Amino acid sequence: MSRTALRICPLCEATCGLTLTIEGTKVTGARGDRDDVFSKGFICPKGASFGAVDGDPDRLRTPLVRRDGELREATWEEAFDAVAAGLRPVVERYGPNSVGVVLGNPNVHTVAGALYPPVLMAGLRTRSVFTASTVDQMPKHVSSGLLYGDALAIPVPDLDHTDHLLLIGANPLESNGSLCTAPDFPGKLKALKARGGTLTVIDPRRTRTAKLADRHIAIRPGTDALLLAAMAYVLFEEDLVALGELAPHVQGVEELRAEVGDFTPEAVADACDVDAGTIRTLARELAAAPTAAVYGRIGSCTVPHGTLASWLVDVLNILTGNLDRPGGALFPQAATDKTPRPAGPGHGFALGRWKSRVSGHPEAKGELPLSALAEEIDTATAEGEPIRALVAVASNPVLSAPDGDRLDKALGSLDFMVSVDPYLNETSRHAHVVLPPPPPSQSPHHDFAFNTLAVRNQVRYTRAAVPLEPGRMAESEILARLILAATDWGLPCSSEAESLGKHGADPSAVDAMIVDQTLGKAVKEPHSPVHGRDPRELAAQLTGVSGPERRLDMMLRLGPYGDGFGVRPDGLTLEKLLAHPHGIDLGPLKSRLPQPLKTVSGKVELLPEPIAGDLPRLREALRHRPDGLVLIGRRHLRSNNSWMHNVPALTGGSNRCTLHIHPADAERLGVRDGAAVRLKGAGGEVTAPAEVTDAVRPGVVSLPHGWGHDRPGTRLGHAATDPGVNVNQLLDGSLLDPLSGNAVLNGVPIEVAPVSEKITALT
Repeated sequence: MSRTALRICPLCEATCGLTLTIEGTKVTGARGDRDDVFSKGFICPKGASFGAVDGDPDRLRTPLVRRDGELREATWEEAFDAVAAGLRPVVERYGPNSVGVVLGNPNVHTVAGALYPPVLMAGLRTRSVFTASTVDQMPKHVSSGLLYGDALAIPVPDLDHTDHLLLIGANPLESNGSLCTAPDFPGKLKALKARGGTLTVIDPRRTRTAKLADRHIAIRPGTDALLLAAMAYVLFEEDLVALGELAPHVQGVEELRAEVGDFTPEAVADACDVDAGTIRTLARELAAAPTAAVYGRIGSCTVPHGTLASWLVDVLNILTGNLDRPGGALFPQAATDKTPRPAGPGHGFALGRWKSRVSGHPEAKGELPLSALAEEIDTATAEGEPIRALVAVASNPVLSAPDGDRLDKALGSLDFMVSVDPYLNETSRHAHVVLPPPPPSQSPHHDFAFNTLAVRNQVRYTRAAVPLEPGRMAESEILARLILAATDWGLPCSSEAESLGKHGADPSAVDAMIVDQTLGKAVKEPHSPVHGRDPRELAAQLTGVSGPERRLDMMLRLGPYGDGFGVRPDGLTLEKLLAHPHGIDLGPLKSRLPQPLKTVSGKVELLPEPIAGDLPRLREALRHRPDGLVLIGRRHLRSNNSWMHNVPALTGGSNRCTLHIHPADAERLGVRDGAAVRLKGAGGEVTAPAEVTDAVRPGVVSLPHGWGHDRPGTRLGHAATDPGVNVNQLLDGSLLDPLSGNAVLNGVPIEVAPVSEKITALT
């Protein structure tokens, strides 16, 4: 007999509510939850394919341990014994930085991925930390850190109320939104137009989002910061700057006026390939709109001036008075945010507190560039030991980082590697131990990260829809046991925590330690609702059937809507959330300044020193207009990086690994539609079928990200039947945005020719 269960979809950032149909323990269907307070029944093809993703027969069901050079099935005890035996000697002999940690994008889509990796990294005490952020969004974190003092204070467009939305480098009709959590993003854009609003899209491709726009600007890839700077210039030149209620909270306006003086529309027009009159019109329309929001995403982050472009997005929102006001760009307030502290100066945000060993890349938000991982493994220097062991959690950098061939070889040289991954993929195939988490139906779900980016304040939690299959281990327990096996530290704040770090200890010790630590700190903070209380008495009040649920209950109670452990009887608790299975609506986004600001000045610092120091590099870009073709990536509605190419329902049709090339370029190069072409970049060559289309502008070619499933030793049966090619192999990893360390993936020079012709060396 079938039954239904609710589940929040973990397959993209939209976080839609699903109603699953379950036969026994198998998910046989998924539809949108019409009663979900946030998504209201919306579903995309990924969510509709939840059952196929969940039941993929290639998912690993037991741990794998390398014996005699081969990965073989093992017990959980054997796997964690191998982790302890492999990692700890490396740390003891070579020091903590000899162990690297790589975190992939899926971590922010699970409860365990949000709660446990920070504890693991603290326990390892390593600075060799790499994440997917530096091939995606790090410029936005850095610009927010410099502007607001907090790298996680990212304003999002108020999609439901704005009159004018300008998107740059974003294609939410296919990505479902990113750093802007919005179920039914397409519907919100259509509603914007229906109420008489204006949608402008700046993108080198005529994407599905661009087709919906009132105005589409086909910019030259990589010149986003130049165009945005010219718009800021126009606002100053034409006396259109109007901070309004923001004025008391902002410093540096006049200094900024002087810095953008060189970026006139006429000066940037040739580099951007956007005429000066259009640039002036964009600025005037933005200033004239009753409310407006500028939103930039991956296309404007993964470019040579990604941090400057991300900064200028907020600069335009600030100069037009649209930051922190309804209809503009607002700071969400998640239910699990820390207790709001009183407004006032903070510690600010620092860059470059340490540097990578080989190339000296500065850290950003505690991370080093993922592009530098290979050289940190395979290159010896006098500056310290190379990375000799690696912990990879839900990460596939062989496909997601530049020059996967070099990284592939480097991973094979490690003394030890452990991978937490449901698949044996292009990266995990190198591991000495593979720890597979269960499928999503067997895990609970709460969006810790994405609720901090949501376009409406709400809170939802769903328990596992299907009981944990015999022989499997919950992801939270896997990561807790990994912490116990890999580290040797603990906090002697309770009898349970005393065992932390002793291999084989009860994994609940990890959660107990975090609860004790968090509550011990909270009772000492004057602004906390539990100030002065006994942390043991507070811990005894926590509810939940697991350590993660107790931690969620604690975060809800201490958060901005929480009950404060009985101080506010109507406030949030886990029990209250469980009583509302479709979620609790916490209302529209509201103005919050100056409370979110953590800068040293206590104000929005409009022209921070690192930004001012990078502007000469942007001025230099005015004098360079690259000749030849440049490469950009693209997304498909049925893809999320490399995750889902093993699911037949989500591949094929228009979701193919083809090279989009404009008809004029195809004719000039002798490229025929459907014929194989060779692409050569600084990192190597690949061959892909051409797809001649005017969806890309002349001078630009596009190849999607996440493909290249053709390496031996993987167990991705369907993906291997149509592997595609790895676009990141065309990159050598040398091109980075210097402030954030983010890889430059868009606007890079590329050579294209039919397979029958020789490709000349890049100049």
